[in-house]
Formats: sequence, structure tokens, C-alpha cells
Amino acid sequence: MDRRTAIKNIATYGLLTGAVASFALLSGCVPTKPQFRAIDITGADYARQFSLLDHNGQRRNLSDFKGQLVVVFFGFAQCPDVCPTAMAELAQVKTALGADGKRLQGVFITVDPERDTPEVLKAYMGNFDPSFLALRPEPAELAAVAREFKIYYKKVEGKTPTSYTMDHSAGSYVFDPQGRVRLYTRHGSGAEAMAHDLKLLLTMPA
Repeated sequence: MDRRTAIKNIATYGLLTGAVASFALLSGCVPTKPQFRAIDITGADYARQFSLLDHNGQRRNLSDFKGQLVVVFFGFAQCPDVCPTAMAELAQVKTALGADGKRLQGVFITVDPERDTPEVLKAYMGNFDPSFLALRPEPAELAAVAREFKIYYKKVEGKTPTSYTMDHSAGSYVFDPQGRVRLYTRHGSGAEAMAHDLKLLLTMPA
């Protein structure tokens, strides 16, 4: 073999090696980003914590649910459609998770503590799943937790002092078993999409 042929063979080998390496990268040897259907907000510097009384009078912190998937939704018990739809879908997600459903903790934070008494909230959670917890902040606490979670709420006056309604953000925050906020799910995404994402979170390493 002359020198020119040897150099040509070396160059060809180098190209083939590079092609094999590129194929290995494309075929999954390098970790890929999880294909969530919700908005991935991993590493966000908000929605990190809450400390509020639940409908049983017990103060709850996000750290209480270590090892569980936590889905947080803001709403109010007299909400005509968005809130009951969101909570009913979350109950469907729990069923869809099968045995892992026991690792799902639904958390409902009321934006209407004036009317949503502990008794009202306990009964409201019972309509969906008795394991779900409703948290009832005091007015100052509500303002603080709304800032922390970047949610909007506003009282809209009705015909009588008690017939008002509440405008509010309608998405859900999802936390992984390590207590880290991971996803924001828009209202209307559906139970199937959330179940897909929660199953994915359960398979991911800590």
C-alpha cells in the first residue's frame, strides 16, 4: 500500500468513526429532555413553598408531602365550572395512576376564605377525593402565597354582598416527590395529559 492510499484509508476511517459517534448521540446514549405535555418550569424561583392551615385545622407545608407528587390548584368552592372541573380531573388522574395513585396529593388553596370555611372546604373536597386537602389562608397569607405562586385573583361584586364571585388563575402546579416544582398545567389540558406527566415524573431519578 502506497502512502497516498494509506492516508486516504485513515481519512475514511475517521469519517466513519465520526458518523458512528453521531449516530450514538442521536440514538439515545445522551440523556434527552423529558417530553412533558405541561409547561416544564423546573428550576423556577417561585412556587416554592406554602405554610397554611388545612380544612382540618392543621398547618401544612410543602415539605409535609415529601415522597409524593403534589398538584396545587387555586380556586373557590362556589366556582361554577373551572374549579370543579379541575378537581374532578385530578380525581380521574389519581385513578389512572393505579397503585401509584396513593402517591398523589391534591392541594386546593382557596382564594375566597371569607365564604370558604373549614366545614365548606372539607365537604367540597369530599365531592372529589377525601384524601385531597383544602388550604384556607388568612387575607394577608393569601396575598403572600399568591405572590409566591404568581397567581391572579380578584373579587367581583354581585347583586348582594354575599353573591360575589372570584376571578382567578386556573392552572395547576405540579411538584415531584422531592418537593421541587416541575410543571405548570393549563386548565383544559385534560386528565390524560396530566396522568402522562405524573407517570413520567415517577420514573425519573431523584
